This record gives sequence, C-alpha cells and structure tokens, in this order.
Amino acid sequence: MARWLLLTSVVLVARLFCRIAAEDIKLHLVSKESKVQIGKSAYFELTISGKTSSNTSVDIFIKNNKPSVVDVTKQIQLHLNQKKSVKIHGQKIGKAKITCYIQRNESKDHTYISFQINVVHNRPLSIINAVIGWIYFVAWSVSFYPQVYLNWRRQSVIGLNFDFLAYNITGFIAYGLFNIGMFWIPSIQHEYFAKHPDAVVNPVQDNDVFFTIHAILLTFITILQCLFYERGDQKVSLVSKVILSCTWMFAAVALIVTLCHTITWLTYLYYFSYIKIGVTLIKYIPQAYMNYRRKSTVGWSIGNILLDFTGGSLSILQMFLLAYNNDDWSSIFGDFTKFGLGAISILFDFLFMVQHYCLYPSKGNDRYEVIAGSDQVSREANDKSLKSLYSSLA
Repeated sequence: MARWLLLTSVVLVARLFCRIAAEDIKLHLVSKESKVQIGKSAYFELTISGKTSSNTSVDIFIKNNKPSVVDVTKQIQLHLNQKKSVKIHGQKIGKAKITCYIQRNESKDHTYISFQINVVHNRPLSIINAVIGWIYFVAWSVSFYPQVYLNWRRQSVIGLNFDFLAYNITGFIAYGLFNIGMFWIPSIQHEYFAKHPDAVVNPVQDNDVFFTIHAILLTFITILQCLFYERGDQKVSLVSKVILSCTWMFAAVALIVTLCHTITWLTYLYYFSYIKIGVTLIKYIPQAYMNYRRKSTVGWSIGNILLDFTGGSLSILQMFLLAYNNDDWSSIFGDFTKFGLGAISILFDFLFMVQHYCLYPSKGNDRYEVIAGSDQVSREANDKSLKSLYSSLA
C-alpha cells in the first residue's frame, strides 16, 4: 500500500512539474498541407521550444472539429526541439479546423495553434485550377493593351465608343470594391461563410483582385488617350450620363443605409457586384451598334476581343472545376458576378468576331468609316472635292 501511494505521488508530482514547465513552452507549426485528396493522407509537422529539459516529454492534444471529414490522431508526445509529423487522412469532401494545444490549456496564445485543411476530389486539379486562374488573369489583363497600342499607332480613338469606356471604368471600379472586400476584409469573409455555411472556398481568388486593379489602371490610360488623340465629334451620350449618375447615386444611398446598420457590409458589396453585371450587360451595346452604323470595326481592336474571349472561357472553366473539386457548387452562385461576367463577355465577343471577320472585314488599312450625319461627313466631302479639283487642274 505504501509503495502504491509513493508511486502515485511521484506520478502526480511529475505531471505537475510538466504542467508548470509547459507554461514556458511554445508550440510551433513547422509545415502543413492546406489540401488533402479524399482517400489519401497529408501531413503537418509540430515542434516545441522553451525552458525545459530536453528529456521532458510534453503532451500535445489535437482537436478536430469535423471527424467525418478528416481523421487525425488525438494526442502525441514531443520532446524539446523535436519535430514530429502528424498524419491527416481525408475521408469526406469538405473542410476541417485542426487545433493543437499543450496540456489542454487553450487560454494562452503561445500554447495552441490552429489551421484549416480542405479535402478535395483531386489534389493535382487544385494546381490546374490555380494555373487556369493565372492564365485567364494574363489573358484578360493583356486584352487591354491591343486597344491602347492601336490608339497610339493611329494617334486616333475614332472608332472606339466613349459610352463603352464610361461603362467600363464604372464597372471595374464597382467590381474592384467587391473583390477587395471579399478577399482582404476578414469581417466580410465571416459574413459570407455565415451566409453560406457549406461553402469551402472564398469565391474571390487573388488573381481576381489583381486583375481588377490592373483593369482600372489600363482603362484610365485609354480614357486619357481620348483626351489627347483625334476623336472627331465623339462624346459620351446623354443616356449614358443619366444611367451612370443614377448608378453612383444608388451606391451612395446604399452606403448610408449600410452605415445605419440596416443592411450588412456583405449585402452592400453584393450591390457593387450587381452594378458590375448590369454595366457588363449594356456596355458592349454602344460599340456593337456603332460598328453596325459605320459598317466597320476599324478603330476597335480585335486583339482585345480574342483575348477577352479566352479569359472569359477560362474563368467559367475554373469556376466549375473549383466547384467540382470541393463539392461546393454554391461557390458559382456565391460569386455570380464572376460567372455572369464570363458568360456575357463570351456572347458579345462572339458578336464582335462575327462583325470583324464576316460582316465588316478590314481592307488591310486604317481607313475608318464615319456615321452619316456627323461633322466628319462634311470634312470628308470637302477633302474629296479638293482632291478632285487638284486632279482637274493637274
């Protein structure tokens, strides 16, 4: 009996010593996998540091909030400065939060760490998705340069519709605000996942944010070209001015309503995404109609259209692959703006390709057609009269 009491006392003292020593121990996550393929395993690595003997073992407890999604051991032992890999096995498509802590003490920041891991259908497909995302980012981003270059080479913006530019800058600013809020503001991300509890991924990716910032910059440069290059009698129409004024008035009123806590910031950002979709629905119409009236696409870069078509197609492909891999089809409608932009862009790009290659093929020069009734008609008629007079005199 005495030996049993002595042994019990030694064990309790040892555990107490370890608990006290653990107060100075820090737990570190050396490396981790963010994704694991269903039916396969991934690993994360832990180590500890602190003022304790290297022979002292410390119990590390591991909590898994979704046992049905991943399987992971509940407890390991670590020595000072020892690194240990822990296996995570993917069991079901979804996401899980893994929390590792020392001696069940989760009250101090230095004694516990947590991270999220996603279980996907196919891990290589995640890499393919990322590559597709950057390819369409490059395609969409580069699509702005052919128009800028064409304007510079011709020293003219005749043939480029100003209503299109006005809608474009408005749409990209609205879309930029939506993307930045969804990607960089944690409180809005929390609101999104609270609204979509089954969502696994943020529908806005980093390449979406960089694209919109770049798009705003290049559209602004194109607008500056309109101020300095030959533009004829082109200007922003009254209809466009009214539509855009009402749009920004709506955004201002919605901001006041949001500040009064009547709607959430997530809802307010969704309004900007709706503005972007609405603008995209109508922004190509003035340019298409202008091409129809002029019976020409000279001044409107086809390179822009081909790259835009590539970007839109890949954007939609990425969304479907991302939804399939994470079994999260709500992500398509969680960011319906992105899906809608890709679909609308593809339809109008097809129309512009038909106009350029089939209806109004270029004759191989930079001659531009003017719209009947404009001041340019008079100037062209005068030029023809002078040429005829000069020929007769010669």
